[in-house]
Order: sequence, then C-alpha cells, then structure tokens
Amino acid sequence: MAEDLAAAVADLYEAAEAVLIERIRRALADGIDSPTWVQLKLAAVGHLQTAIEEIIAALQADASGAVRQAVSEAYERGAQAAVVELGALAPTVAAIPPGTQTVDRLAQALIDDTGPVHLRILRQTMDVYRQVIAQAAAAPALGAQTRRKAAQAALNRFANQGITGFVDSRGRAWDMRSYVEMATRSVLGRAAIEAHTDRLGAAGIDLVVVSDAPEECPLCKPWEGKVLSRSGGPGERTVQVEHATEDGRTVSVSVAGSLPEARGKGLMHPNCRHTISIYLPGLTRPRPKPPSRGTYEQTQQQRYYERQIRKWKRHVAAALDDSERTAANARVRAYQARVRELVAQTGLPRKPHREQLTTAR
Repeated sequence: MAEDLAAAVADLYEAAEAVLIERIRRALADGIDSPTWVQLKLAAVGHLQTAIEEIIAALQADASGAVRQAVSEAYERGAQAAVVELGALAPTVAAIPPGTQTVDRLAQALIDDTGPVHLRILRQTMDVYRQVIAQAAAAPALGAQTRRKAAQAALNRFANQGITGFVDSRGRAWDMRSYVEMATRSVLGRAAIEAHTDRLGAAGIDLVVVSDAPEECPLCKPWEGKVLSRSGGPGERTVQVEHATEDGRTVSVSVAGSLPEARGKGLMHPNCRHTISIYLPGLTRPRPKPPSRGTYEQTQQQRYYERQIRKWKRHVAAALDDSERTAANARVRAYQARVRELVAQTGLPRKPHREQLTTAR
C-alpha cells in the first residue's frame, strides 16, 4: 500500500550518497599529479567537511518533509481503504477526523530513528578522504600514477559499500539506502494499518482477513487467508458471532489469533506484500490466490541484482579516469542483462526505479 512512498524517501538518501561520492572524487582528483598534492588536500579538509555538512543539512530538510508527507499519505490510504470496504455498512465512517496525532507521532519516530544516519554520513565520507591522504603521506616517494591507483582503490571500496554500519533490532547490518527504506516501510505500514483498523473499529468491525499474496515469504505464509481479531487476544479459537446481514443468526468463525499477534510474528514486515480487509461473518468467502510470477527466492535474487546495478553506478561516479568508468559501466550492463533474463524466465515485473541512482538538488 505504501511501497512507492518508502522508495521516494530512500531515493533521497541514495541520491545524496551519489553526490557525496562525486564530491570526494572531485576533491581528490584536483591536482592529483602535483608533487604538493598531499599538502593541498590536507589544507582543503575543512572546506570539504563544510561542503559535506551542507549536503547533509539539505538532505535532513528534504527527508523530514518527505517523511511527514509519506506518513500522512500512507495514513490516508489506509483510511480510504477502510471507507471503501465498509461502503453502505457504515456511511458515516468517512466523517471521522483524520489521525493528525498518529501521523505526527509516527513521522517523528521515523525522523528520530534515521537521525544517526546523518552523523555516520559525515564520519564515513571524511574517513575515506583522510584515508587516501594518509596513504600518500606515508610514502612520499609515491609517483603520481601510484597515488592515483591508491585513491581509486579507496573510492572503489566506498562505492562498493556505500554508507554502512546501520544495525537493526535483530542485529542485521544494512547499507544506508536499505536501512532507510526498511525503516520507512515499517513506519508507513504501521500508519496505513492503524488508519485502516481505526476506521473499522469506529464502525464496530473487529474481524479482518489476511490477503493471499504471490511470492510470499516464510514469515507471512502461515497467516495467508486467515481471519484475525483486530482487538482480541492471541491464540487460535472458534467464536460465535452474529451474521453480517441477518439479525439473530450466529455463525462459527475460526479465528487464527489477533492482528497484533500476527504482526509480532512477522506479518506486515517492511517488505510484506500482504494486506488486510474486512471480514463479514457469513458473507466473506476465500479469494482465489493471485497467480505467482516467481518464487520468493527469485524476488530476492532480483533485488540482489538491483543492488549490484546501483553499486556499479556508484563506481561510475567514483571513477578517476575513463578506463575505470568504462569498466564500471560494463558491470552495470552485465547485471542489467541478468535482470532482463530473470524477468523473462519468471514473469516478475521489472522495477527500473530500483536500478537507478536518483539525482539530488
């Protein structure tokens, strides 16, 4: 429901990363053949740091606005999904005031969560710059060509990894774009689900059903097509509830657990393809499973190829000469060919935006 919104926020960070690589490349390349190169670069450390801080400040301003807009839009989408589902059952639900406090709370939580990202950007970019200078200073006899190779090697390592070192609550390490996108998807998913379930709750609806999505992951598969209680307790049980349209008639419903319980066990994780919808006792019937366009493992393979394409595009930005740039472009084309082959074999949709390094102001 909010995948495009999360990508828009993550794109800002990846764009900033590409600009930072280009800025460091230009700073190192300037006068690299001069015998006084080391002294010039040491003298320019302060200027480069100021330039990087300006980029980070622009990123913070853009990202904060984008986060608040994305959370608000995700919340609105969740609310409208409930309104559409309820239809004639609760025509006044559309008049419920928007959850301004919820939006502000979730947006601020995401902004606070990504705050350390900006500190790490400055630290790692300056570390790369200083590392190249230190290597050259440690060996004054280095020729210009050897110095160029050392600078290129350091830039390539930076392009390979990007801004790294972000660890989630499960101890998994992420690069900057992946971490920001994961965190954003998580918050946007919460916003959409809270809006959806709040609207259903306001209309007196407690039961929801989980969709049956293609290419599902092992975490979500156990919950597919299951009925969940929006506010009830955990655990599987059978309940007697009133028929959705026939007064006085009760029907038995098998409830797999509560929505908070399912989410706690992995349902609606950041990259989840599942949704929930209203369950009307006696009326709702299982929907046919959408045709699968490939396996979960194949979707992960595609995402790996997308990451490799973006990595080698960073190499293009970091190239100090035409030969490095040509070699990096060749690797980009090779991974693009692998993506084309995979989507042709499986029917998975290609996502060109996930292969791009976007631009920044």
